[in-house]
Amino acid sequence: QVQLVESGGGLVQPGGSLRLSCRASRSISSFDPMGWYRQAPGKERESVALITNGGTINYADSVKGRFTITRDGAKNTVDLQMNSLKPEDTAVYYCYVRDRYFVAYWGKGTLVTVSS
Repeated sequence: QVQLVESGGGLVQPGGSLRLSCRASRSISSFDPMGWYRQAPGKERESVALITNGGTINYADSVKGRFTITRDGAKNTVDLQMNSLKPEDTAVYYCYVRDRYFVAYWGKGTLVTVSS
């Protein structure tokens, strides 16, 4: 079992930046991959950015060049730096990890609203 706690969501104007952080309740060394999903109103949950233990990163096409994912084993965190935000980035963002038994764990989500 692991608890995931997200922070950093909020309201930001188009073109602005936010940094999301997800802290795990135990070591993240066994999680592969870990990262972020999002769900906009009326839409299905989609992968935003995932990072493996080996450092391989996958971004959704819609966020490439704007978002950056990082993981910190010392802090047990995975962060998402979001720049040049657009109204279509508005969604609830969920932290995600998968353990060595291929069990997925989710955070409760943090709301990001991009609006002027």
